[in-house]
Amino acid sequence: MYLDSRSTDLLNDVVSNPALKSADLEQKHQLNRRQIKYSFDKINNWLDSKNLPKIKRTKKGSFVISPLLSSTILADEKEIIQESIPSENERVLMILLMLVSRKEELSLLHFTSELTFSKNTILNDLKKAQSYVTRYHIQIEYSRRHGYFLSGKEFSKRRLLISLIHSCLTIHHGKHYLIKSADIRPDELQSIREKLNHVETELGLKFTDDKIEAMPVILALLFRRIRQNKTIDPFYIHYDELSDTKEYLATELIIDEVGHVPISDRLFITLHLLTANVYWSEGLTENVIPELREALSEMLELFEKRSCIFLRDKEQLLAKLMLHTKPAYYRIKYRLTEMNEIHQTTSPEFEELHHIAKLAMRPLEKLIGEPIPDHEAMYLSMFLGGWLTKQGDSLQEKVKAVVVCPNGVSISSLMLTQLHELFPEFVFLEALSVRDFQTYSFHYDLVFSPIFVETNRKLFIISSLMNEMEKLRLRKQVMTETNGFISTDVQVDQLMQMIETHASIENKDALKMELNRFFQQDSATPTKTLKDTSSLNLFDLVHEETIQLATRVSSWTEAVTLAAKPLLSNQSITPSYVEAMLNLDTDDPYIVIGSGAAIPHADPEEGVKRVSMSLLQLKHGVTFASSYTIYTIVVIAAPDKYQHLKALRQLIRLSQNTKAMSRIKQATSPKDIAFEIKQNISTESLSLNTEKEVPTNDHAVN
Repeated sequence: MYLDSRSTDLLNDVVSNPALKSADLEQKHQLNRRQIKYSFDKINNWLDSKNLPKIKRTKKGSFVISPLLSSTILADEKEIIQESIPSENERVLMILLMLVSRKEELSLLHFTSELTFSKNTILNDLKKAQSYVTRYHIQIEYSRRHGYFLSGKEFSKRRLLISLIHSCLTIHHGKHYLIKSADIRPDELQSIREKLNHVETELGLKFTDDKIEAMPVILALLFRRIRQNKTIDPFYIHYDELSDTKEYLATELIIDEVGHVPISDRLFITLHLLTANVYWSEGLTENVIPELREALSEMLELFEKRSCIFLRDKEQLLAKLMLHTKPAYYRIKYRLTEMNEIHQTTSPEFEELHHIAKLAMRPLEKLIGEPIPDHEAMYLSMFLGGWLTKQGDSLQEKVKAVVVCPNGVSISSLMLTQLHELFPEFVFLEALSVRDFQTYSFHYDLVFSPIFVETNRKLFIISSLMNEMEKLRLRKQVMTETNGFISTDVQVDQLMQMIETHASIENKDALKMELNRFFQQDSATPTKTLKDTSSLNLFDLVHEETIQLATRVSSWTEAVTLAAKPLLSNQSITPSYVEAMLNLDTDDPYIVIGSGAAIPHADPEEGVKRVSMSLLQLKHGVTFASSYTIYTIVVIAAPDKYQHLKALRQLIRLSQNTKAMSRIKQATSPKDIAFEIKQNISTESLSLNTEKEVPTNDHAVN
């Protein structure tokens, strides 16, 4: 008996996360109640045929999963793979893998026999496959002599090959399909894996788990193409930049038994090693990219000034960023970034942070000579977000947890960030690769991971990037299993977002206050609420009470002192914060944001009591940093890392609107300025960078 793809996905979902309900599955898979029931009937019939416990459902839509079933399914998925039917997307991946790794001419018969589907189904799948490869400037063609083949530049085909392998390894049974479609011998993979272990030792680094899983397959297929004389055009790779790297020497170790390998292919393999993510490295080879550290240091400085956030332990952060950014440098420069794409949207709490971080990445873009694709920029934003939320909790008697992630330091950082905020009462020791986790010696109570790992502690399977519903569900599950009760420290803002999705709210503030009272009414002791990550609008902070107008001031010092006066009056800041702003470099142009506007600010520890802003509008501008004339001064006081970011982004956009700023300069009262600000707040999404495609203009038989 076979399980279809939908039933296989549903089975894996409920086993990995027993807290899911029928409604959750309906929403996730776009299915109705009847389809869900039909699939679970099929699943239970299959389980019964395997003498495994059936899945039961309560009247409320919850699933009851036997521990025996969980351990059997999660620990040994191979049996399900062998008895499941590939979905359309999986068939497309298999067809393309057969094309890019073929040893012989491929006819329609090869595809129908390998995939055990009808001729018409395969022909339809071939059309889908063509849509998939169009973005690589590749065509699927057919001739009587060559059968089905890929035409296009070899560089593009290798980009496709790498992308296919990474895509396959992200699906439930991808490795099985991958080995089957590409027809790779296990002993060949083992030999390459041993060479990669040797390379790790020689280079003094450790590749991430997902890279060490993918690279043997990638290298095996690259070697096959090289032996078939499908070599790469040397135009794409710069010899001088790659030949002096340790990775080039490592390539010589890897290809020692391959036979003749042209220099361009040696460089391509070197490039693949350089673009692979690592957990740690003894040497960052700064001499290979000597300007990288300087560009990253400038990026962090810009981030601090644009976000009004002061980074701690910056040297340590810079070292970790060097480790992450070196592979990204080569991925972006040679347009191999699709191998590192994030296929999920990031958490909403990071949207404002991501925008500011992208603005700060311009020195890095200048160094690379290419715009940074959004998903690569997202990794850097996650890294900075994870650093900002890093906490120094002591272990004491708290619950201790570890995060196990096979996807590298950036995703690990984001998972740690989310879990820190979701469980402030827990101590998260560190994020580990699967291999490090297997030998981890410190005591821990809980394990959070996107994959199943062997452990005798409580394991919670989670998404790498959780949405708000998943966070609430996970907290409920974890607190129930660890404490036997559901904690009342519910994040009200998350609940407010859910309510707003389905209903209109007349008075948000009143509802929020009432919800807080409701969740805290039965608490025996005060409970610590989760971090409020809501972002305030600019007009929430800059209004009639925080706006002043003046004809002129005698100096920059007088301008800042006067601009901060409303915040001193309402006790948002202390006098020491004004002194700290005045003690900063008065020649620093980065607080100038456009159209004669500036945003003086200082370290929040110097005297910020709550998030606030105040605006001083001058009729005659004041000179700043020798060459700037400033008319609009906005003092920013930001006690935390997120609440002011939305308002700051709106302020920056407003300052770049010359017509709006002109009207503000001509305003005669705080009321007029407040009105202009509110009228000009735009909620439109900012445009995203798009990745450039490598041009192709010739055709060659694959």
